[in-house]
Amino acid sequence: MKYSALMFLSLTAITGFISCSKENNGQQPDLTPKTLELTAKGAEVIEYGNEFGVELFTKVAIDENKNLMLSPLSASTALTMLLNGCKEDTYNQIKEMLKYPEGMTMSEINEVYRSLVAQLLAVDPKVKLALANAIFYRQGFSVKNPFLNTMNTDFDAEIAGLDFSLPSALTTINKWASDNTNGKIPKVLDEISDDAVMFIMNALYFKGDWSYEFDKALTSDRPFYTSPSVSVNASTMKGEVGSKVTFGSGYRAIELPYGRTNFTMVVIVPEGTLPEFNTSFDTEKWNTITSAFDDQEKFGELTVYMPKFKFSYEKFLNDQLKSLGMVDAFIPDLANLSGISDASIYVDFVKQNTFVEVDEKGTEAAAVTTIGIETTSFPPKPQEFVIDKPFVFAIRERTTNALLFIGQVVNPLNQ
Repeated sequence: MKYSALMFLSLTAITGFISCSKENNGQQPDLTPKTLELTAKGAEVIEYGNEFGVELFTKVAIDENKNLMLSPLSASTALTMLLNGCKEDTYNQIKEMLKYPEGMTMSEINEVYRSLVAQLLAVDPKVKLALANAIFYRQGFSVKNPFLNTMNTDFDAEIAGLDFSLPSALTTINKWASDNTNGKIPKVLDEISDDAVMFIMNALYFKGDWSYEFDKALTSDRPFYTSPSVSVNASTMKGEVGSKVTFGSGYRAIELPYGRTNFTMVVIVPEGTLPEFNTSFDTEKWNTITSAFDDQEKFGELTVYMPKFKFSYEKFLNDQLKSLGMVDAFIPDLANLSGISDASIYVDFVKQNTFVEVDEKGTEAAAVTTIGIETTSFPPKPQEFVIDKPFVFAIRERTTNALLFIGQVVNPLNQ
């Protein structure tokens, strides 16, 4: 399977649309995709990574009859960062869930990631793609240096210790998400729990113009059928655009390119209902569709109608990831995150916030994956406090902590 088709899923989770028409200067644009250099292991990681992406998407989509978008690339990046700090069964479960080949070492996985990201960011100057990573941890929480060094060198992560008890910590984390998604995802956390010790984060931002833009003058309201008997009027674009089309059992699909065509979006329209299609949608079907596109040399001109859309989405992925095999990491007594810290910690949540907007000019999409890590528990408050030996005492003004008196008692009977 060719790489350009593979990477579409990681960037857009199988939702969206594209187009083609002539550029303003009347010149045909360069529609020759730049070839990315991949090792055999790198190609294998991408192929199996798409399998993880399809499985995650269907797990979520089957349960929700609403607009949604996920970023498998963002999720797998954040989870790979976490994987670097896991050991034993916790490590094996996450590695298997992400479909990394058996026998592939952590350093090899990290190298594939570095190479892939470097090439993706530079492959098409007409497409803006930005990817950022971060580690925010509670001040005073002991994080192992090898883990932080790997996050810095292999993932170019921003690393900061914050006082999680202050409102400024929440502001800093949300501002990082906003800054790295061009303001499209302004908030990922509403609060920081008392047990939270670390957040592992990835932000992904994509902005691409269609290889040929739709003509705004041709956009009009057209019926969009939310069910066979119910329709709504949707602002629908129309254009004679370059595209590739394929048909299969129970679906029809179209692919349209951005920029120099390295990046594309694919639309799959089921013959039946969307929930019915999602129950049968798997990697094999995805590979069939993209292979059919790859077998077509050119984007042929076709009249395309597609609705404009814009939405934001938020989803906690704990249940879906557990069903895919990531179990121990979420269980306080079983999670082995000893590569991060010697403290007893576990994954409290994995959450993704996404944004997408499609119009006549192109597509803007963003995702932030946040992994919240907590201590298993703080020591329980004592049920009694016995003062039965010499002690120090002090009197202070609490709001200023001004110390008024300090002393000690060696023998309370002495006057």
